[in-house]
Amino acid sequence: MKNGTLKGNLEMFCAKVFSGLNENALRYLLPRWMGAYTGVALRLAFGSLFFWVWGLFTRREGEQPSLRDRLTLLCVGMIFVFGYMWTLLEGLTYTTPISSSIFISLQPVWVYIICLCIGTEKLSAGKVSGIIIGFAGALLCVLTQHSGAVASDPLKGNLFCLGSSVLFASYLVIEKRYLRRLSSATVSKWTFLGGLIPAIIVVCFTGWDARVLTQSLFSTPMLVLLFVLIFPTSVSYLLQDFALKQLPATVVALYGDLILIVAAIASYILGQDIFSWWQILAIALMLVSVYLVEIAEAKSAKQTTSPTTPTTPSTSTK
Repeated sequence: MKNGTLKGNLEMFCAKVFSGLNENALRYLLPRWMGAYTGVALRLAFGSLFFWVWGLFTRREGEQPSLRDRLTLLCVGMIFVFGYMWTLLEGLTYTTPISSSIFISLQPVWVYIICLCIGTEKLSAGKVSGIIIGFAGALLCVLTQHSGAVASDPLKGNLFCLGSSVLFASYLVIEKRYLRRLSSATVSKWTFLGGLIPAIIVVCFTGWDARVLTQSLFSTPMLVLLFVLIFPTSVSYLLQDFALKQLPATVVALYGDLILIVAAIASYILGQDIFSWWQILAIALMLVSVYLVEIAEAKSAKQTTSPTTPTTPSTSTK
């Protein structure tokens, strides 16, 4: 494994561990300590500030964005970043962190389908097999979930989480294209600012609901909120941007499975979900899915970068 690829995988590992714990943190905060719309506004406001400050230290990296780039990234943020965060938080209001993470683990399915449609990916038996196995694991866990004390309305919550996975997968594909020439800070600061615009508008109509802000700084709700704002919202996205420069969007999306594992372990420890062997089987299927797609991606990259040889011209890189 090349150094760049290793670095990208380590960055994604850290990013998705934070994201996994984010599921449990948000489930703790919602809806008792804040509403979903207010939570989105808080995350996007903090994330936007973080990336604009980060941009001051990295202004010389990458190309300078044109006016068209800025407007496009603002629109991407308004649709995909805001949409992803809102549907995720709304879903977590009704379902469990494990169920939410299961739908996030479906991101590779949507990324692969989108890439196939736009012609940046080719059909691969290994990738298709891995994605089918991962989808089967997600479906298994969803079909065995029942309403109870840990989930007030699983079906409604799962539908929102399904929407969040599609929106985030779309964002990954679009972001990957811009990161080829623009810096991570540039892409993130404009997309987060774009997402903040509809978040503020919606909160103006629905009302501000953030009881967590009335608590002391070192109270449990405030510490959980600070964790959400600093690590999953800001640091996680930054590490993901770095990784997208080293790894294909399909591989980055596959790290959503790590969110499932982390959220499952934390949920059992914190009592946010009930242990089930069906869930363990589903997680095992997700891990097999990651392995198969990673192997297929490695083979594809090796074939693409294979050197041209004079005796076998048919194997030259196209």
